[in-house]
Amino acid sequence: MAALGARSVLVTGANRGIGLELVRQLLSAPEPPRWVFAGCREPDGERGQGLKTLVAKHPNLVVVKLDATSPADIKDAAACVENHLKGSGLNLLINNAGIFKEVDLETVSVEDMVSGYKTNVTGPLLVSQVFLPLLRRAAQGSSEKGLSCRKAAIVNISSVLGSVELVSLSYVKPAVSYRCSKAALNMLTMCQSLGYKEDGILCMAVHPGWVKTDMGTQEADLTVDESVRGILGVLSKLGTEHSGAFVDWKGQKLPW
Repeated sequence: MAALGARSVLVTGANRGIGLELVRQLLSAPEPPRWVFAGCREPDGERGQGLKTLVAKHPNLVVVKLDATSPADIKDAAACVENHLKGSGLNLLINNAGIFKEVDLETVSVEDMVSGYKTNVTGPLLVSQVFLPLLRRAAQGSSEKGLSCRKAAIVNISSVLGSVELVSLSYVKPAVSYRCSKAALNMLTMCQSLGYKEDGILCMAVHPGWVKTDMGTQEADLTVDESVRGILGVLSKLGTEHSGAFVDWKGQKLPW
């Protein structure tokens, strides 16, 4: 796998599953980032134990309290990150935090739709807005040509279940609120790619595959290790041509 090359990375939803494995593999890379910021809602809670273990071994890991649905939390997290960066910018923001609920058209509720949208769409929107100044600073201070994760990037962890074109192939799992929220996240990603391109910030979406996590269940096709190795391999190769792209963990383009 090629080196990612990002000096600083923030991962949301980093206390478990794909988020925790992203942090773990970033830290164990031959050329790890100078700073890895792991955002999670309850760093001191039971689900934060995995991150605490990593902190004890890696001085370049900073665990940040960050509930992606809380504007106050996001603002405080940005101040913490900026303090550690000491004038340099944030190279890579990975919006990974998300929720999934298995509901069909007959059982999905207003609350299901609102909570799914709040976490899976509004969360990445708010986090990206607040961290935008640090991403811009990284882009402005980089000598990199074009767009890349080494320069400045927002990567939204999406899902093939949000692909409108592929619904008929995957509808065995209706997950209506999740599908709708991920379709909206894909639209947000495209808007971000157009809105932030002139700032030198790459924006794109990645489908991690069907992964053996609490969200994906143990019936899934991929281990967390396989998915994250694939994702990081894809991110290391991103360039200007990937602005606004929607790809899977292998780098294959997916239809919107």
